Amino acid sequence: MTAGRNGLKTIDITLIGMFVALMAIGANITTIFPFMVVGGVPITLQTFFCILAGALLGSRLGAIAMSVYVLVGLVGAPVFAQFKGGFATVVSPTFGFLLSFILVAYVTGLIIEKNGSKASYVIATLIGTAINYVVGTNLMFMAYKMWAAAPEGFTYSLVWGWMMVPLPKDIILAVCAALIAPRINIARKKVMSHQTKHAS
Repeated sequence: MTAGRNGLKTIDITLIGMFVALMAIGANITTIFPFMVVGGVPITLQTFFCILAGALLGSRLGAIAMSVYVLVGLVGAPVFAQFKGGFATVVSPTFGFLLSFILVAYVTGLIIEKNGSKASYVIATLIGTAINYVVGTNLMFMAYKMWAAAPEGFTYSLVWGWMMVPLPKDIILAVCAALIAPRINIARKKVMSHQTKHAS
């Protein structure tokens, strides 16, 4: 999939761009449904697309796609939740979730690369979801305690209480990603094999 050891093929760049766009769309689903914000945390489809990036692109390209997404947002493009962007996002309590996407995509892809069974897809997507929650929630708690304006009665258990709201949705979507990703990968391999035969 790569041109040389470190280079990227045109198809790789295209797929990376596609997932950056999907992440931006998934981040702003709350613009359609404004009530999907609990405790300042938007309920988005970012985790789903992040996991799917790792499952379809692999650990390396998946992590690159998420890194590009975060960098595009930091330079000012309104690709984060609620059409936010800019370097000021770094001090946002939810910035930890954005950082976690890079690790989530990498670990999800790595697990599948080591064992491409159907079970590994389920394990990988659920572990990816767990990483997103653990990293993002703990960094959000730290942000509220250190510099952000915490709501009244703020506690560690309260933060996790907020995260229990989107958790069922993210678990279901993780399983959905585990079910569709191997089929897409199989179809993609068939297309690439067909193109290679015609090219030769």
